[in-house]
Amino acid sequence: MTQTADAAAPVHQPEQKPTRRRVHRAWFVAAVAFVTIIGAAAFRSVPGLLIDPLHDEFDWSRGTIGAAVSVNLALYGLTAPFAAALMDRFGIRRVVAVALTVIALGSGLTVWMTAAWQLMLCWGLLVGLGSGSMALAFAATVTNRWFTERRGLVSGILTAASASGQLIFLPLLSWIIDRYEWRPAAVTVALAALAVVPFVWLLLHDHPADVGQKPYGATEFVPKPAPVAGAARRAVTVLLSAARTGPFWLLAGTFAICGASTNGLIQTHFLPASHDHGMPITAAASLLAVIGIFDVVGTIASGWFTDRFDARRLLAVYYALRGVSLLFLPLLLAPTVHPPMIFFIVFYGLDWVATVPPTLALCREQYGEDSAIVFGWVLASHQVGAALVAFLGGVARDTFGSYDVVWYASGALCAVAALMALVIRRRAEGVPATV
Repeated sequence: MTQTADAAAPVHQPEQKPTRRRVHRAWFVAAVAFVTIIGAAAFRSVPGLLIDPLHDEFDWSRGTIGAAVSVNLALYGLTAPFAAALMDRFGIRRVVAVALTVIALGSGLTVWMTAAWQLMLCWGLLVGLGSGSMALAFAATVTNRWFTERRGLVSGILTAASASGQLIFLPLLSWIIDRYEWRPAAVTVALAALAVVPFVWLLLHDHPADVGQKPYGATEFVPKPAPVAGAARRAVTVLLSAARTGPFWLLAGTFAICGASTNGLIQTHFLPASHDHGMPITAAASLLAVIGIFDVVGTIASGWFTDRFDARRLLAVYYALRGVSLLFLPLLLAPTVHPPMIFFIVFYGLDWVATVPPTLALCREQYGEDSAIVFGWVLASHQVGAALVAFLGGVARDTFGSYDVVWYASGALCAVAALMALVIRRRAEGVPATV
């Protein structure tokens, strides 16, 4: 039996054009948030650079200057939970635009200061409030709203933005201060913050529902929640609720030590300590910039690890390695940059804020929808720890003539943080958080 010609002929299907897979809008929002945090991070590069110039020009003690830094660092943390609640009430875009404007105002006004209280007002109060509203609680809010998958990776990328800002601005600002003194550097920071405002206003959407999309990785459309009134009351209520659980105090304690050993210690006192040992300020600033480079790598890698491994064990490893590295730092400071110092910079840079993704993941695991605000309070403890060491480090330098005791004490605290991280227990589904 033979087949007919019609049966033997191939069946032609209509030609279909290959569909292009569009990049999810969440990644564009994350990119804008990354650039925004870089702009706000410009001022994070300044404190260590200005300690010696302000001391020389105004004859203010390092303890006085350190006190202004401590006010800035404390407000940077204490503002964060309220900022997270304000974002729920008024939207991310409005809060961030106002915060950047306040940073620019505070930085710009420092060029006219003549008294220490003005340093406290501009550098401590205004910039502290503005940068606090741009703190990691902002990153947590963006991550929670726009992503249900890759949250660890995105939180790592946004955390790395602060280090990227340091990477970009530290060499530039140190060169400006070395050549033109400190006032042009303060103006540069103000302009950098203002330059980001248009991007925020035009491109930073508050919620996926605003553009008719689902969060990245979500299977169902998520409607935009109604604005939450009483931002301050909600922030305090969430704090009181979280404070009744053991994990909150363990997370807050470990993060306080994290801030003490990073922002309060290295970011504030590494430059003057290096200068004490005869190293040029531009060389020391370049080393901090290298920390920023490797911090980007380490933090993104930490986000990737957090999606795959136990966050508690990651934190324990990070704090233990940081503590060991700080114990060796007094032996490495010298007039010139040598290979052991470079090894320390690379090693320390990889661990700088690698603690953020696993800490954020633990907040999310323990506290669910309130995790951004809880993380804001945990961040407040981070900055309180940083503020204490920023102040006490300056006092120690005035008292003992060196920073050695500060390095050793911070290394010991990191060992304590590693043990605290291991104590946090995994929360069972539907069971309230406990130790």
